[in-house]
Amino acid sequence: MGPGTLSQLLQVLPAQALKSPHLLVGIETIDDAGVFRLREDIALIQTLDFFTPIVDDPYLFGQVAAANALSDIYAMGGRPLTAMNVVCFPTKKVDVEVLGEILRGGAEKIIEAGAVLVGGHSIEDEEPKYGLAVTGIAHPDRIVTNSGARPGDKLVLTKPLGTGILATALKADMAGRETEEEMVRWMAMLNRDAAAAMMEVGVHACTDITGFGLLGHCLELAQGSGVDVILESGEIPLLPGVLDLAAMGLVPGGAYNNRRYMEGKVRFEGRVKEALQDVLFDPQTSGGLLMAVAPEKVSPLLSELQRRGVGTARVIGEAVEGRGFIHVR
Repeated sequence: MGPGTLSQLLQVLPAQALKSPHLLVGIETIDDAGVFRLREDIALIQTLDFFTPIVDDPYLFGQVAAANALSDIYAMGGRPLTAMNVVCFPTKKVDVEVLGEILRGGAEKIIEAGAVLVGGHSIEDEEPKYGLAVTGIAHPDRIVTNSGARPGDKLVLTKPLGTGILATALKADMAGRETEEEMVRWMAMLNRDAAAAMMEVGVHACTDITGFGLLGHCLELAQGSGVDVILESGEIPLLPGVLDLAAMGLVPGGAYNNRRYMEGKVRFEGRVKEALQDVLFDPQTSGGLLMAVAPEKVSPLLSELQRRGVGTARVIGEAVEGRGFIHVR
């Protein structure tokens, strides 16, 4: 479902269902998770995410889906506490041992995150789907949202782009085992260490890069914060071979949906090649964190990220005075 359709559907919800003096982050800015204050020093962070397999190996699919769901908690600056499995599975068509491997992969990521699996729900479905409902906690005063960026902030991205394009190439048998291993390595990587660095140094805003692509999540950040975003296309980290595959037309349908939704809101300046534009619209799975950080904190943030093993983090642009547009040059 595209971001435009989602926004329209949310308009029909009763207003009283969306309001509470204890609701710190709701649906207004389409943030990564909801935040509800329990008391003065504790807020709950809640999220849910699940999807169809993007790799053939069920164990690896479970890992990727779990890492993707956990990422929303990290993007808000929280610590995951509990997780519940969300399962759709065709038990009459596929051996349930496959489901066991999916759940095993997810459980290992939950353990790695320091959270606890407390249950879940499953239904019979024609196509397998898996993910997690995750609850985390944070101090109410330390919640990081996607709407706090300020003019002058630098934008730091922690993972390279291109997982959607690589997955499309794999489905078309246009990429090999090494490509799949590299893609899965990044998607199964928790954003835990990146989030820890973010909270240690302090940032103004953060979001994780998932289905709406880099440009879609930049747009949410820009509109929520009341700024424009300038991206330096040459500084954006990409997975190996992604540009060549995009140039061959191996682009997922979600990228075109993202492009249509953002028409008129993204301005490409100079010679930004079509293939690179496709990568910037590419829907990511379990992508990195995008942080808006004050200029004087950029160096400490990059150093802390490096110390924690997130050596791929790059400054890819900045926030400037504006009204919610994206400029790519």
